This record gives sequence, C-alpha cells and structure tokens, in this order.
Amino acid sequence: MRYNEALEYMAFISSKKGIVPGLDSIRELCKRLGDPQDKLKFIHIAGTNGKGSTLAFISSVLTYSGYRVGRYISPTIRDYRERFQVNAKVISQSVFCELLEKVKAVCEDIEKDGLSYPTAFEIETSLAFLYFVKKGCDIVVLECGMGGRDDATNIISTAVLSVIAPISMDHMQFLGDSIKKIALNKCGIIKKDTPVVSAIQRDEAMQVIKEKSNENNCDLHTLKRETITDIKYSLTRQSFKLDKKKYEIKLLGVYQIENAALSVKALNVLKNCGYEKITDENIKKGLLNAEWPARFEIVKKKPLLIIDGAHNEDAAVRLKESIDVYLKDKEKIFILGMFRDKAIDCVVKTLVSDAKMIFTCQTPDNPRALRPIELADIVSEYNRNVTCCDSVEEAVEFASSMADDNTAIIATGSLAYLGRILDIYLK
Repeated sequence: MRYNEALEYMAFISSKKGIVPGLDSIRELCKRLGDPQDKLKFIHIAGTNGKGSTLAFISSVLTYSGYRVGRYISPTIRDYRERFQVNAKVISQSVFCELLEKVKAVCEDIEKDGLSYPTAFEIETSLAFLYFVKKGCDIVVLECGMGGRDDATNIISTAVLSVIAPISMDHMQFLGDSIKKIALNKCGIIKKDTPVVSAIQRDEAMQVIKEKSNENNCDLHTLKRETITDIKYSLTRQSFKLDKKKYEIKLLGVYQIENAALSVKALNVLKNCGYEKITDENIKKGLLNAEWPARFEIVKKKPLLIIDGAHNEDAAVRLKESIDVYLKDKEKIFILGMFRDKAIDCVVKTLVSDAKMIFTCQTPDNPRALRPIELADIVSEYNRNVTCCDSVEEAVEFASSMADDNTAIIATGSLAYLGRILDIYLK
C-alpha cells in the first residue's frame, strides 16, 4: 500500500461509516490485533474545549523530562499523520502504511465473520496503539475524539491519570442536550482508583465529576480560579502564577492560561504517581516551548492574520474575550467557514456584530461543510457587511486587500479549513 492509497482508503471508510459511538467494534478490532493498548500507560483527556492545548502542554513537559511520549490527536490541521506522534515527530509514511495494511486485513476478516466493519476513528485508534507499542513509548497522552464513555479511546484500562478539560455544549446529537448529560458522557473516561484532574467547570459539570470520582474511588484534584494570579497577556509571550510559582507560555489566547494551569496541576499529580523526572524546571521549559497550531495563532504580522478554530459557542466566547484583550484598538475582518452540524448561529452572533467585513468560505472536500452563501445569510442577520467567496484562497485575498496596519484578520470556525490558510502563507 502506497501513502496516497492509504489516504484514499481512510477517506472511503470515513465517508462510508461516519460516527458510530460504542466500544464493541474497537474491542473486537484490538483483540484481533493482540490488544496493544494493554501494553501502554495513558493520560486520558476528555472535555469540550482545550483538550488539544492541554495535551500539547503535558506532552511537551513529559518530553523535556526525558520520557518517550506518544500523542494521539484529532482533528489535524495540515497533515493527516499529525494524529500519530512520538516526542512531537509524526509517523513516517512507510510505517503508517505498514501498520494500516495490518489493521485493514483484520477489518476485512471482521467483516467476513459477519460483524460490522470498524469506523475510520476506530481504525486510527487501533493503529495509534500499535505505533506507540512499536516505538516503545513510556506514556501516551490520549485525546478523546468525542465524548468519553462511548469514545473508541475509552477501550483503555491502563490510564494513570484522567484529565477533564472544560465541558460545554457541543455534539449534542450524540452526547445529550444539557451540560449534565454531556458531563456524564465525558466522565465515562474516569477509571477505578485513578486520579482525576479537572479544569474550572460550570457547577452542573463539576457536580457530575465529583460524583463519578467518588463512585470510582478516585482522588479528585480541581483547578481553582483564585490560584491563578499575576496574569500578563501578550501577543508574544504570556505569563501567570499558579500557587505562587511563575510560568510562561508562547501559546496565545486568554484561554491558554487556564489550559496551561490545568496542565501544571495534572503534571504535579502525575509526579506523585511515580513520574519523578518531572521537575519544576522541566515543567517551565515544556510549557514555554509547547506548540499547538490554529489556536489564536498569528500566521502573518502585516496585515495581522490570526487563525483560531472556534467551532462551538463556548469556544467563540473565549475567542471573543481574546479579541477584546489583544485587538481592542483594531478593526476586525473575519474569514468564516463552518460545518452545518455546529451551533452556527451562536458562534456568528458572538463574533461578528462589530466586524468591518466578514468573508464566508466553504471547508474544502467535506460533506458537512456549510455552503458560503448559506453561512453569509446567517451572518447577515447580525452584520450586513458580508461577502461569500468561492474558495478559501479568494477569502484570504479579499480580506488581505482590505486590511491595513489598523486591521486584524481573524479566520475562524472549522479547524478543517485553517490548514489551507497556513499552506497559502507558507507558500
């Protein structure tokens, strides 16, 4: 199997199967592969927003501490293989193809036996386990794809730490129509006698986290807002103190302070679980050098272009907070592309009311993408200065032509098209 054939196969499976929550299929797949997940140790991260950034901070610190660290993430921004990383290096094309051939053969045997063919996410998850075993990872930082209880990643039984990032409304058609129902699903990753670290949460979510931690005899460690002090925001480097210790980060956005603080909390708990190479110095180095694309990321300085994958209501609120802090004296131009199954009205209402102009575009090659003209119709209810574009490239060109030194261009909505914007500017 060549790499382009591998991508075509994964695209076909994705379009054929879609999202199918539940663990029966992934259990069968991993069982026939020798249950590679049982040979690994995990930090399991669930939540609505901030999972990826928290994963990036934790992974970076563990790498600086001398561990071989697997990362499993989704979605990706520029390269499909970003899903599978060891010490921040992506899987090679040849190894990916080798492992995918193995998984594909097992999937075909499963189907021959009259069982359901695994989904793309189940295939990717099992492949990740195989890869991390092959690379001899000391620990894997594992991001839930969606939810927690019925997410394919929840097949694991060897987690050393469960982390719950902020919980808010998203994927309601799968997870439930209330914060409590969504929290119950997310808290499905909590395992017996395994420490739990939670971000600052809404009261309804925190109550569920406390109940599930008690049921499973887990020590619960919660981040408290009042312990984060001396916050200094900047478009170059940000700093804060947690429990009176100072930390610096390069990741931008007001929300990254809380993500970094949650990571420090988790790392200190992990240190007490036997990972003694985690030191204060390694935590500081790892936080400062953590990278995570498309989250209030400056792509270009003149004109100022920022990309941020705010695709649900809570993420849009946090993005608006960041815009108000960093860009309060600038005019704003938005490039907007979204999936039709997201809370489009909430995101648009939160962001665009005072924008100088909004350019809508369509996420390329994705059946879930909302057409630019449909998105423009929604935007026009809150701001009449909107134009729909035929492509991402055209939206970037139009926005750049309107911008000057007093303007900030913010591209947001679906993460799926932001990689295209990065490609445009890298070229």
